[in-house]
Formats: sequence, structure tokens, C-alpha cells
Amino acid sequence: MVWSYRKKAVFLQPFKCFVMKKYVLTLLLGTVILCGCGEYNAVLKHGDTEYKYELAKAYYVQGKYSRAYDLLNDLIIPLKGTGYGEECLYLMSMSAYMSRDYESASAAFKKYYQSYPRGLYVEEAHYYSGRALYEAAPDPRLDQTTTHQAISELMSFLEKYPYTRLKEQTQDMIQALQDHLVEKEYLTAKLYYDLGAYIGNSSRTGGSNYEACIISSENALRDYPYAKAERREQFGMLVLRSRYYLAVQSVEEKRLERFRQTIDEYYGFANEFPESKYLKEAQGYLTRSQKALKGQPIEEE
Repeated sequence: MVWSYRKKAVFLQPFKCFVMKKYVLTLLLGTVILCGCGEYNAVLKHGDTEYKYELAKAYYVQGKYSRAYDLLNDLIIPLKGTGYGEECLYLMSMSAYMSRDYESASAAFKKYYQSYPRGLYVEEAHYYSGRALYEAAPDPRLDQTTTHQAISELMSFLEKYPYTRLKEQTQDMIQALQDHLVEKEYLTAKLYYDLGAYIGNSSRTGGSNYEACIISSENALRDYPYAKAERREQFGMLVLRSRYYLAVQSVEEKRLERFRQTIDEYYGFANEFPESKYLKEAQGYLTRSQKALKGQPIEEE
């Protein structure tokens, strides 16, 4: 799940309008009595379609989403093409979502809006297909395939329904997911910087760790122009630090050129972030690089 501080309280509660049929009042009044575990298993294996469907909805109303999902999943094929097929598929999708089986939920919602492009719940299904993937987004240190899929699905939803009442929360989720990807890139770049002069992974990075940090940071700044100013500042500082220490450890023929690059990097950073909390540190790299160009000894702080 996307990290907790990204969560927005504005997300809507799951839609339940689909259960408002003529028999829902009887469900809510308790005229359908939920069976025990033994009877549930018997109904799951041998119950007739109509009774199983009524029972599934009763389970959903009472918040027993896993049981509702199992029953509804068995009914998708028998009810396909009937007046209950659309509702069954949507209710099954919501059951998976409420059970926090987000990948199954997203797939089911997608199947719904593809199967019923003019269905009663098509807008909600398209929204929840993306939202379920948002909920399933992994830790920034892990593979981000699901995060990319969530962004794609949510952007597709906004393209399909540009005036949807769900626009604000959808945009919030997209922003959080994009921040998620930026965070992954920052952690990668920071790892290269922290490895510094370590050469054990040089064959994997194709050069020094400082060079890898510079490339990763610059790629992130280019690929994610919407990154927050604080994060762009951190990327910029990683580049400046890496250029300086790359120059320090360089062979003689590359040393002066790399100190010049460090000086250029400093001025670019200072112009973009004139009030940066890292400015004093950055000025230190400038001063020491200027000394190196003059042939003066460098004293590390």
C-alpha cells in the first residue's frame, strides 16, 4: 500500500447503491438469516443459483466480504447474460476490494467496465480499478510495476470522465503515486552516493558510484519535472556532492575538468535554490574546487 502519510481522507466510501433492489429491504430487516460455516460450505458447493445469490448479497451487507466474494465468483458464469450478471460482477469486484484483495479487485473492475461499457456502475468500476492498484502500490524500494499500472488506470479514468465527481481524489492519488516513483529514484541515487568509492559493484554500475548517482539524479530530474521542490533540491545536492568527490578521486588527466564541472554545478544549484539549507555545504565544494584549479591543497571539512 502507498505509504500512510500519503493517504487522503477525502476518498469516498465504497458505493453500495447496487444493492438497492426490491429485495434489499428484506435483507436489511434480517429475513435472510446467515448460515453457519457448515451450511455455508454446503451452499457454496451445492446451493441453487438464486439462493446462493441472495445469500452472497446478505454476506456483503453484513460485511462478510470474503464469503460474498467466493459465492459471487461461482455465480459469474451462471448469471452471465441474465438480468443479474452485471450486478453480480460489480458486487464481486467490490467484495474483493473490501477484502483488501486489491489485485483481484482491480482485474474484476476492469472486466466489468470492459464487459458493460454502458453499465449502471461503469464509472465507479473504472475508478475503483485504478484505486485498487493505488492501494496495492508497493514500498518504494521494490519493483514499481503496480505503481505504473495504477497511474495509467487512474489517468485513463480522468480521460474517460473529465468532469467526474471523483476528479479531485483521483488527482490526489496520481500525485501520491508519482511522488512514490520519485522516492524510489531518490533512494537509488542516494544508495550510489553512499557507496561512494566502493568498487565492489563497479561492473554492475558501469563506472564509479558517484557517476551512477549523477546519472540517476539527472534522469530523475528530467523524467519527473513535477517532483516537489524539496526533492529536486535534494537531487541537485546529490549531483553537486558526487561531482566534487568524483573529481577528488579522479586520475590527473580528468581531475581539473571535473572540478570545473563541480563549479558549474554549484552555480546552477545556487541559482535554482538561493535559500537552500545546503547552501553553506555547497559553497564549501565551490571553494575547494577553485583551490584545486589553482593548484592549492584541498582541506576537507
